[in-house]
This record gives sequence, structure tokens and C-alpha cells, in this order.
Amino acid sequence: MSLVVVSNRVARGKPNEPMTGGLAAALLPVVEKTGAIWVGSSGRVRDGSQKEPFAEVEALGAGALAMLDLPAAHYGGYYEGFANSALWPALHSRADLIRASQDDYASYREVNAFMARALLRFRKPDSVFWIQDYHFLALGAELRDLGATQPIGFFLHTPWPTRAVISGVPHHRELIEAMLAYDLIGFQTDEDCENFLSYVRDDLELAVQDGIITSLSGRTRAAVFPIGIDPDRFAQQATKAMTHPDVTRLRRSLNGEKLAIGVDRLDYSKGLGNRIKAFDRMWTLHPNLKRTVSLLQIATPSRGAIEAYGNLQSEIAKLVTDVNGVHGEVDWTPIRYLNKGFGQGVLAGLYRTAQVGVVTPLQDGMNLVAKEYVAAQHPADPGVLVLSKFAGAANELDAALLVNPHDIDGMARAVAAALAMPLAERRMRWEAMMARLNNGTIQQWFADFIEALRDTRNPDKAIMPAPPPLWPRRADLAARYR
Repeated sequence: MSLVVVSNRVARGKPNEPMTGGLAAALLPVVEKTGAIWVGSSGRVRDGSQKEPFAEVEALGAGALAMLDLPAAHYGGYYEGFANSALWPALHSRADLIRASQDDYASYREVNAFMARALLRFRKPDSVFWIQDYHFLALGAELRDLGATQPIGFFLHTPWPTRAVISGVPHHRELIEAMLAYDLIGFQTDEDCENFLSYVRDDLELAVQDGIITSLSGRTRAAVFPIGIDPDRFAQQATKAMTHPDVTRLRRSLNGEKLAIGVDRLDYSKGLGNRIKAFDRMWTLHPNLKRTVSLLQIATPSRGAIEAYGNLQSEIAKLVTDVNGVHGEVDWTPIRYLNKGFGQGVLAGLYRTAQVGVVTPLQDGMNLVAKEYVAAQHPADPGVLVLSKFAGAANELDAALLVNPHDIDGMARAVAAALAMPLAERRMRWEAMMARLNNGTIQQWFADFIEALRDTRNPDKAIMPAPPPLWPRRADLAARYR
């Protein structure tokens, strides 16, 4: 089997390269070990028409990395426009932030078609395509339009919202019909999967039985595959990172003070404002905790050209300044706020240094930071995870202190409880969470999905081979639209 993995963002495997999202960090070890070809954006764009998409290919462990320059004429509408100003807010249940034009949608489809043409270079008779995330909802249909008959799977790293919310996305019906070109669609949680199937049943009026959708284009299975990490590898990185200069400087600066840590992209789905307000409230309710605990908040900027993100950056910076102004002293800063990324090796050491990990998104597909924080802890003296119940990770890490990120006082109480938790309870909770991590590793996630994707073409399994696609070709659709 020749596996081709596709995502918008890729990671080049450099030891100290900052990771700005969980997807790239998760896929890197899989590609390195399995020999897959990982295709994604180079981060560059090219002007003019490209009859043949250009890809720069380099080795990545046992696998390879192929980076494409995307078309300049469509990149903005695809990435900043439809993907991150329409799909991202909708998928995180922020219908009020949906912004998209007809041109944005056209660019989104053009880039999906461009990527499909690029993938033909890597197609072999035994190829299996595995498409990642919301940037490429229509990529499977574009591949089928080019004659690809190989198994094609799709995995969504974000949540999938209710019918009412996803219906706010322009062309939602057309996109979801295009998704049925995939043989297998994977989700993080049961709720995400059921939300998707609810739309298919009630809006598309298609037959669904045991997660199998029957449509004119064949059969598509929707199922749940919670993504994991490599806990052993991350624990080793944490041990090694304790001698890294960044980690040793942080430890020296604490002077015996406890540390809470938050690591996020600067995104409105992460609940950063509520988290900072919760620490403000904690120091107000428990003034004895001043000078005894500080928060290290790492917030890596992203998508700065989108208005909602620029506003958020200003809002969070002001909030941090206000809280530090109220509670800080000449020799003590309550919140250490950094707008830059760190490599996973350094992050592992920062996680181990912190007595409390604070992961409080308003909505999240999984949130691998929660799992990484747990894996990085010292077994003899582990820290405590404070986790939003609206993160997918909460379904597995139920031994964390689960919180409602909209309840500021509740979060403040949870952080104070984490700081006061006895060692015996901390160990008990940590051991329970580690057991879940070890039973749901990134390797297991990969193996389960690929096995399920293969089974979609196995006549002895529940899903029979898909018939030739019957959906209209893009050229026919365009002609009909005109």
C-alpha cells in the first residue's frame, strides 16, 4: 500500500521548529515511521497559471514531504476567506463570525481542484489517499472527477456543529454532498459524528444505517477515531528538555513559586479571555495565592490578516496588561504572556515545570495540548490538568478537573483546587489519564483509520466496493450554472 496524506499545514521535522497547531504535530511522527508521502502547502504562492502544480519533495524519516506552491490568485480567498472566515467559525459554533463571499467559495473550490491535480503525481495502483481537515472538504470529489478510483479517507480535526450552525455556511449543501465522495469520514467524538449524520439524514434525506450513508455516489462510512499522541516519546522529550536553556531559565526565575501554563494558538475558540479573567478572579478571591503562583500563557499568533484575529490579539494583550496592573508588584508579574511558538522539545520541558496545565477552549475537536501536558509530567510528582468539558479530550481525560470555560468563578475555584491538591490524589488522577493515553496512541489512531479505510473496499466487510461515481463533473456543473 502506498499512503498519501494531505493537509494544508505540514511540519518539516526540525527539532526546534515551533508547532502552531495540533494537526502538524500529530502527523509528523506517523509520516516519519510509516513511509507515507505527506503533501501540503509550502507556505508560498505562485503567480500565473500552472498547468502542472510544482512540488518540492524531501525525505522525512522513512517517508517524504511534498510541498506545493499554491496559486496566488486564489490563496487568499481559499485560506483567509472561505476556510478560516466561514468554515472555521461555523465548525466552532461561532455563526456570528461567518464571513464569506462568492469569490471566496470559488477560490476554495479552485484550490481543492489544484490540490487534486497535484496528487495525481503521487497516485499508484495501490495508493490510498488520506485527506486531513476542513481546508479540503471537497478534495475527494475533485479526485473522483479526475478519475481516481482508489480508497479516499477524510479526517476532521475540528468539531462538527449542529445542523442549524452548519447551515449558516454558504454552499453548505454542495460541500457536504461533495464529502460523500469519501469512502470514510472520521470525527473526533460521537457528538461530532452524530451532528454530521443528522444533517445527512434530515437535510439531504439520505439513508443512514450504522454510520453508513447510501447516496447516488456510493456508500460512505462516518465513524469516530479520537486522535492521540505518542506518550512515551513525549515523556522522553520532557526529561531531556529539563536541561534546555529556556526551561532552566524559567525554573530559576520562579524562586520556589508555582506555575500554571497555557499553550494555544491565538484563536477565539481557545477561550483565552475567560482564562485570564479566571486567574484575575482567583487572585481576587484568594489573595494569599499572589506571589505563590503565576500563569505562563503562550499564545502563538495566526491568521492575523483576518479581522476577528487582529481584534482578539489587541483584546488579550489589553486584558493581560490590566490584570498585571491590578495584581502585579515591582518584583512579581502574575501573567507571563508570550506571543511566539516553541518546538515540542522545549514545550515538553515547560509542561513538566508547571504544576497546573490550563486547557480551557470554548470548543475544540480534541486539543492535544491536554494530552501532551499529562504525558510530560514526572510520575513521582505530577501536575494537575484543568480541562474544558467542551474539548474532545475531556471524553478521555475525565480524571482531569473538568470545567465550564464560560464559568469564570468555577474556573478560578478549579485552579485553586489544583494548586492545593494532595500528592496522592494528583498521582491517582495522573495514572488514570496516562492509562487512557497509552490505550489511544497516535499509532493506534493511524492503524484504526487505515484499517477501516481498507475495509470499505473489502467485500467481506460491511461496506461493499463503491460504484463508479455518479455526481456531475465540475465542467458540467459550471456549464449548468452559467
